[in-house]
Amino acid sequence: MSTTAAGAVPTKVAEQTGIIGGANPSVYHPSDPIVVFIVQVVLIVVICRLVHWPLSKMRQPRVISEVVGGIILGPTVMGRIPGFSATIFPAAAMPNLNLVANLGLVLFLFLVGLEVDFRVMMDNWSIALGVGTLGMVLPFGFGAAIAVGLYNEFGDDKGVTNDNFGVFLLFVGVAFSITAFPVLCRILTELKLLSTNVGLIVLAAGVGNDVVGWILLALTVALVNAGTGITALYVLLVAVGYVLFCFFAAKPLLHWYLRWTGSLGSSGPTQGALTITLLMTLASAWFTNVIGIHAIFGGFVIGLICPHEGGFAVAVAEKIEDLITVLFLPLYFTLSGLRTDVGLLNSGIVWGYVIAVLGVAFIAKIAGGTIAAKLFKLQWRESFTVGVLMSCKGLVELIVLNIGLSAGIISDRLFTIFVVMALVTTFATTPIVTFLFPEWYQKKCIAWRAGKINWDGTPTGNSDDEPEPKVKSSVSRLTVMLRLDSLPSVMALVSLLQGEKAVPEPAVHKSKKGEEGPSKKEESAPAHVTSDTLPQKFEVHGIRLRELGERTSAVMRVAEEHEFADRDPVVNTFKSFGRMNNIACAAGLSIIPSDSFAGVLLDRAKDTSSDLVVIPWSETGQLSDNYDQNMESKEHRFSSSPYVHFLTSLLQDATANVAIFINRGFGGVNRDRNDKSLTRRGSTISGAISRVRTGLEDRATLPILDPTHHVFFPYIGGADDRAALRFVMQLVKNTNVTATIVQIVLPTATTTTASASASIAPAAPAAAAAATEGEGSKEIGAVVATPSNNSVADSEAAFYLSIAASLPDELSSRVVFETQETNEPIRTIITRAKQEVGTSLKNAGDLVIVGRMHAEHLEAEITTVAEESAPHIGADTKRAIGSVAEAVLVAQVRASLLVYKAF
Repeated sequence: MSTTAAGAVPTKVAEQTGIIGGANPSVYHPSDPIVVFIVQVVLIVVICRLVHWPLSKMRQPRVISEVVGGIILGPTVMGRIPGFSATIFPAAAMPNLNLVANLGLVLFLFLVGLEVDFRVMMDNWSIALGVGTLGMVLPFGFGAAIAVGLYNEFGDDKGVTNDNFGVFLLFVGVAFSITAFPVLCRILTELKLLSTNVGLIVLAAGVGNDVVGWILLALTVALVNAGTGITALYVLLVAVGYVLFCFFAAKPLLHWYLRWTGSLGSSGPTQGALTITLLMTLASAWFTNVIGIHAIFGGFVIGLICPHEGGFAVAVAEKIEDLITVLFLPLYFTLSGLRTDVGLLNSGIVWGYVIAVLGVAFIAKIAGGTIAAKLFKLQWRESFTVGVLMSCKGLVELIVLNIGLSAGIISDRLFTIFVVMALVTTFATTPIVTFLFPEWYQKKCIAWRAGKINWDGTPTGNSDDEPEPKVKSSVSRLTVMLRLDSLPSVMALVSLLQGEKAVPEPAVHKSKKGEEGPSKKEESAPAHVTSDTLPQKFEVHGIRLRELGERTSAVMRVAEEHEFADRDPVVNTFKSFGRMNNIACAAGLSIIPSDSFAGVLLDRAKDTSSDLVVIPWSETGQLSDNYDQNMESKEHRFSSSPYVHFLTSLLQDATANVAIFINRGFGGVNRDRNDKSLTRRGSTISGAISRVRTGLEDRATLPILDPTHHVFFPYIGGADDRAALRFVMQLVKNTNVTATIVQIVLPTATTTTASASASIAPAAPAAAAAATEGEGSKEIGAVVATPSNNSVADSEAAFYLSIAASLPDELSSRVVFETQETNEPIRTIITRAKQEVGTSLKNAGDLVIVGRMHAEHLEAEITTVAEESAPHIGADTKRAIGSVAEAVLVAQVRASLLVYKAF
């Protein structure tokens, strides 16, 4: 007995000591499969990511890189290295990889079911039915025709265990007619087509196509597994009964449970609700598998019955999608690549069938979708775009092919042919759609359907838009980019542009309205209020931009964009602000790729004929507008970042005036937090720690007793400064705004401004006389002048003096004009700014307004005004905001900053 023990113990210890004990980690051990499994997973994920990087630049879906990665790791490329496949992918280890991959596939099909929203199909049911039906019938018919030749040529290949031609024909028909709905959603989103007629039609048709395709595949699998026709019938009847049970029994119970637990609200699903949902998914997969249908159908059905109300489907997808898409799916689709051996395409007849399969896949699918779309009165290019989008195969096709290969319906050679077809059709979809349906053509279709233009592009004369003057003296339509981190201050700025609010009449009880005479209201109206003095129409259009990520949930958010806009707190807050301030206000949400931010914002401004686009600067320098209470994140606020690149692109393509708003407590919001000298840390005694951790304040925020704002504007000259001066003059029409406007004059010219100033009446002559009396500033009415040489062009001087002279009497007490000669313009601007703004912490916040670009080169002076605690300004930021704005930032002027760019 001791001998047996002595012989057994060393073997057992050797297995557990690993490489230190002499074990070889490259050798697969069935009792310890995790070692080889981890190597396989890491290698697969890394290869797929490397392949996806260049493909992502061409806007290709990730599934292509995953299949190509599998082909690289398979017998086509790296499998030719001696010992590679036997070591990394040994046959004994493949069941473990298959098990994990199929578990991920079940969960992925659950996500696909979550993406399907029957409401989209029902809203467009007629055209969805037409496009979906013809888009499946025609490819199925062509597929059945070519199936005869494929069966005769490849039906006897190694690996084919089911020689039933009827099953083979059904499978090939499904392979040709199915559309990859998840990949289709991603392409529509990235190309910004979801809101177009083409996008809505394809999305609605894709829902029906997806569901019918899975049903046909379930029929195929049932026929393969049943063996006899009567057994297959029983399997299908059980499957139909199960689906009906899920929709009419399980679905109401699930929805009731989710409402009971509060999982349909903004807080998202509880952990218990998520547990129940996933357990239902696994149980459903088990049931469909044991009755003779693949397990993926069970996961798909549970995804279909999950509610979309309250954002539940999106919230569930957010919680589980990363693990599935990062880890599980690459394993499954890499397995498809491992099974793909391009070396099997080794003869002319085989390549002939490759071309034939590609031709049928393109022609039949595109023709079906195109003809159906044209029957519903779409233009030819729109119709072709619908057909091309419906021809996208993607990952759904690969799932179908893997099921066919596992069931013995097709051989490895035919599997490779269809994989090539799936890759080519998916790869070609994006470039063909971009060519057929470019942005200019989309806008033409929209304008034509709106009756604004004829099809040849000529105006119809039916537009209700009034002609706008080339140069407007005030802003009447405004487009604002909404961000959570700067929303209160932006609303404060917008409210100032509205001008004076009309004082509402006291409310009268409805039962006493009859006691007043019909002319009572007219008699009580002030005499000075006439139709000419009523405020002009002022409109504000706000748009919140959210970045479209790679996740499935992001695409689902885009598909349900209107519902998310209705629940978005930033959008709703801005709408409420407009109603409370009697401002004509519209707000919306757009979820788009980050490189489309500038284009979407400018399109919005153009569509609304906006005079000005207001862009708040990011508090953290990032595109994401999620508020971060960690103040250290503001250290890189002005460094070169994606947000600066977005601003640069917007400024280059702007079709309206642009104002970049850099907030520093405007509106009285968090001004004490911007000044560290006012910060008082709480004691760690008596619960102060909990207040710090939870963000609770120990006292209420006091209202702003002084609602005034002071504006400082240095006028140097140029188009940007002229437009900014008009903007300042509109701000000061609000009685809570005062302004100091200083003309900066460089003494480089030899002539004087006497001729320009002499033309201004009545204030200009007095100002000119006062200017000759001494060196000090002399105030005449609303104009304060100092002696100066003509350092700017006569037109600039004349414009500035004309604005000063035309100042209305009611504004003269709130506005001061100055002209100051200096050899150091930046230092003078900063000195005057610090004298004018930030002197009171009790008002509603001050504002420095500067033009973005000037003819003079002022960069050399910036270092002379920089404070030690100045933020770092990146090179891209300097180019975006200009020299004067940079000087205001590095000089730490205690006021918000608005950089104005004229169109």
